[in-house]
Amino acid sequence: MITVARLPAGIDRVAVWSVPMRTRFRGIDVRDGVLVHGPAGWGEFSPFWDYGVTESRRWWPAAAEAALEGWPAPVRSSVPVNVTVPAVDAERAHAIVTASGCRTAKVKVAEPGQSAADDLARVEAVRDALGPAGAVRVDANAAWDVDTAVARIRELDRVGLEYVEQPCATLLQLAALRRRVDVRVAVDEGVRRADDPLGVDLREAGDVVVLKVQPLGGVRAALRVAEAHGLPCVVSSALESSVGIAAGVALAAALPELPFACGLATVALLDGDVTDASLLPVDGALPVTRPDPGRLADVPAPDDVTARWTQRLAAVLAA
Repeated sequence: MITVARLPAGIDRVAVWSVPMRTRFRGIDVRDGVLVHGPAGWGEFSPFWDYGVTESRRWWPAAAEAALEGWPAPVRSSVPVNVTVPAVDAERAHAIVTASGCRTAKVKVAEPGQSAADDLARVEAVRDALGPAGAVRVDANAAWDVDTAVARIRELDRVGLEYVEQPCATLLQLAALRRRVDVRVAVDEGVRRADDPLGVDLREAGDVVVLKVQPLGGVRAALRVAEAHGLPCVVSSALESSVGIAAGVALAAALPELPFACGLATVALLDGDVTDASLLPVDGALPVTRPDPGRLADVPAPDDVTARWTQRLAAVLAA
């Protein structure tokens, strides 16, 4: 446990964790973060290291909400989820999907250094693993311009895509893309990294909104974003431990409607966890629960990482 100045009243424990990734994902090989405890339980604060203090500030209220207030009452007891397929080769992609038990897969595409042929082979392998009844979605993380997106989506859609997530960087680009393709467009970064996620105009830019608890400032804040946009929603993770994933499950469980499987099965990408019972899907779903981080002692962060997180959290709280 560590000591941090300016913590809100009620936060009585702070711990830093660190876990290797099974596969390099989002450009990282190790995932780490901070857990905080209060009267309502444990919360997670784990903004990625490429985010500065200003953007990271939005992540803190999610941890504080989990520790101090808890979450809204659920309207469902379990949440359907997709398996996430990193930018791996086709053989491994097939194996990941087969082992997952999920009927929906989100496939990473547009990885730097990889080709359109690599993406197509991976997506075709995923379709083969799921069979014709499964749902395949792809995530380009805003990597394509409009013309490239049109060409890649048309090629990948030969397997039948449920939607494509954030294929282009800006809302104007997404609007232009939607006029040229028939596949649904889901908006992720275009909402969660906006100065005002509530005020973003998605009427021309998207068919689906991706909600992530930490980047949007908590479960209640994300519910307000969902209500403001009035579009179908998918709840996705920010690559958290099971403590953070539980907040995503709480959000998905509280949404009035949940038409798509959620991207919350990402604990499988970590080679370890803070909890005894990791939040991993069974028959393609996650239960609505709050796992206790009983294995924190097994995943301690190195001293330099702990010091870095202590300084970062102090800077966010001071801001």
